[in-house]
Amino acid sequence: MALTVGACSRSRDIPTDLAPARVTTIGVNSYLWRAALDTVSFAPLLQADSNGGVIVTDWFANPNAPGERVKLTVTVLDQDLRADALRVAAARQVQQNGVWVDTAVSAATVQKLEDIILTRARDIRRTSVSG
Repeated sequence: MALTVGACSRSRDIPTDLAPARVTTIGVNSYLWRAALDTVSFAPLLQADSNGGVIVTDWFANPNAPGERVKLTVTVLDQDLRADALRVAAARQVQQNGVWVDTAVSAATVQKLEDIILTRARDIRRTSVSG
């Protein structure tokens, strides 16, 4: 009986103004999942598996730079909202003599995409409380 009462009293210490970091109605953290979908929504999706946490876009060419295209793979690795629960991979091609040729993607570009997704996930979490 004392153990039950003690456990109940601890639940009152949980802050009520902050949404939980772990929301798992799908296989991965739903804040990261929604933020990743929002972030890559500019490109057509080839695959979006919320249980496995994988989003794969098709090739996307910016209308302002038609000789260059990118393809993204975003993987949500965990059920917790953490920076290490997210991985972004990008492939980039440029057109040379009518042929698409693979070229390097800057590590800073991938890091920037990860930062955008993480910031968006935190914003979604914040607004889920005040919403």
